[in-house]
Amino acid sequence: MAERKPNRLIHEKSPYLRQHAFQPVDWYPWGEEAFTQARLLDRPIFLSIGYSTCHWCHVMAEETFENEEIAQLMNETFVSIKVDREERPDIDHTYMEVAQILTGSGGWPLSIVMTPEGIPFFAGTYFPPYSRFGILGMKDLILRIRHLWTRERRRIEESSREIFALLARPPVITQDAMLPDVTLLHKTLEALRAVSDREWGGLKGAPKFPLPQNILFLLRAFQEFRDLEALAIAEETLQALRNGGIFDQVGFGFHRYSTDVYWLLPHFEKMLYDQALLALAYTEAFAVTGKKIYREVAEEVFTYVEMNLTSPEGAFYAAEDADSPEGEGAFYLFTVEEIRKVLGENHARLFERVFSLREEGNFPHSRRKNILYRRRGLTEWAEELDFPEEKLKTLLEEGRKKLFTYRAQRPHPSRDEKILTDWNGLMIGALARASLHFQNEGFLLRAKKAAHFFLEKMIDESGQVFHLFMGEPAVSGYLDDYAFLTFGLLELYRASLEGKYLQKALRITEKMLDRFSDPEGGFFFTASDTQTPLLRPQVFHDGAIPSGNSVAVENCLRLSQLLFRVDLQRVAFRAFARLRPLLAGNPLGYCYLAKTMFSFLQPGSHVVLVASPDHPELPTILQTLKRKSSSFLFLPEGDRASSLWELLPEDVHFRSLFGKPTFYLCKNFTCEEPTTDFSYILARL
Repeated sequence: MAERKPNRLIHEKSPYLRQHAFQPVDWYPWGEEAFTQARLLDRPIFLSIGYSTCHWCHVMAEETFENEEIAQLMNETFVSIKVDREERPDIDHTYMEVAQILTGSGGWPLSIVMTPEGIPFFAGTYFPPYSRFGILGMKDLILRIRHLWTRERRRIEESSREIFALLARPPVITQDAMLPDVTLLHKTLEALRAVSDREWGGLKGAPKFPLPQNILFLLRAFQEFRDLEALAIAEETLQALRNGGIFDQVGFGFHRYSTDVYWLLPHFEKMLYDQALLALAYTEAFAVTGKKIYREVAEEVFTYVEMNLTSPEGAFYAAEDADSPEGEGAFYLFTVEEIRKVLGENHARLFERVFSLREEGNFPHSRRKNILYRRRGLTEWAEELDFPEEKLKTLLEEGRKKLFTYRAQRPHPSRDEKILTDWNGLMIGALARASLHFQNEGFLLRAKKAAHFFLEKMIDESGQVFHLFMGEPAVSGYLDDYAFLTFGLLELYRASLEGKYLQKALRITEKMLDRFSDPEGGFFFTASDTQTPLLRPQVFHDGAIPSGNSVAVENCLRLSQLLFRVDLQRVAFRAFARLRPLLAGNPLGYCYLAKTMFSFLQPGSHVVLVASPDHPELPTILQTLKRKSSSFLFLPEGDRASSLWELLPEDVHFRSLFGKPTFYLCKNFTCEEPTTDFSYILARL
């Protein structure tokens, strides 16, 4: 491989694209050069979409794209384009929809064959080099496409026209102008109850994904409805996730998903977005229940992120790979002999019992290897072993550190060092909220450092947000970048009460409204002034992460309440009216949107505090209010007055009374008479 000349991908910033730079396939990056070449040569385009930490993407790369015979056939038949789905999620979304239309499913690597105009006529995922076990191989696929392209072009043209017509259909949404009501929230809760796995946590069946937005909805449902079963389902999942093999019991952090129902056998890649959203779920669980275990899990996740996914500038890298030189997941597995060698016989016996380790191994794809997981929590193990829980916890932590040091000597999985704005926004928000609930100044400082990176480097003079950073900003931002970064800044304002974060959150939201709004309600995924593949997509469904629409609507509601912006409330109303039929028809697909709907249907009280920054009682008041009120605006008076005053509408006025900290309790843009009685405000909250 070292002797091969690099292809065009050598000049790309994406680590995933550069992984293919020395393959014999004559790859192009997505761009006009590739499409022009396809038209000049009159060839179909082979589009391959994947990402750096995708295991099957690596398998297809090694088996198929490194194969000289297959590469030669591809170079003679196609113009081949490689896309990193994390760099260009708009392309991935468009052609994944094609795969689902044509095959009923999708996944990565995503393989599309299309005309030089980018209109697809074939879709698949993984292709080995040669047909085997009933799986179509790449060689046979190429020969079939070559025959169709040269001998039966009319069939391809008809097929591509039909597929384009299906893609171009507007979303099936009945615009009934009705706003959602609380029955939709009960319907969502019932739908989750019906599919929840009450024995192993999560949803029934396999594979199992963590889906933290489901947990966040259940926690909110418990708070609003006092539904104890909702809380039980959320806690069962949170505990099962922490005990399972999906959690790295030695080095912390969550793997992407479990291939079985027990959370035992994961796909081993670790994604930044999973760490952020799960840390957020555990933080909320701590806030709701007060149980220390949930705070500890969130702290473990943040420890992993600090050690493995934090850049020198304080922003966060995208992911760690599943594969290491010894194979998928090998970095995380241990033989019993290794455990005994590292810990000693007595300590090892405790680990073997608690973590279900076996001489023959508990990991079916690797002989004699074990993944550490617990079938029950520490409290249950302490009772079974007749150990004081704190002593058991200390012994397990001592052993974990030894295994961590031993494991660190192994070849480490590769890291995708793309810095993505949307995923970073989620992590900034998670750290900021944890700093508030855990009273941890260190988490707040980390959130601020990351936020400053984006505010300084990833937003241009016009207010445009960029999607990724690899040495420099690149790719015009998508809806998720604007929405998730705003989410992080709003959480940072809530935790710090530094007005600059609220100012930036509003400015980014206003830019988002200008560039992404759909006049019928909701938002497009791509901006109005950027080039999009085939069509301008709209993404409403909450998948592995919440949709940009769900988070954007939540942001608009929060900003409307904080800054008395009726116009932003109308944006949220219009989006809910548009999306109501979707939520009614498939409540499980919109759990984050449903969580946001609680704030829409049952808005809580909002506190405005006007005070001099130098007032001696202010620090205590601020600390108390931050914990008690989820919506709280601090307007400083005097020489150190904040420019936040300028963000309020002209007809909204606040002032302090008698030079004392003055409180306004507000709801639905209407405020009670001001008071200086802090105890009254606390009682009302």
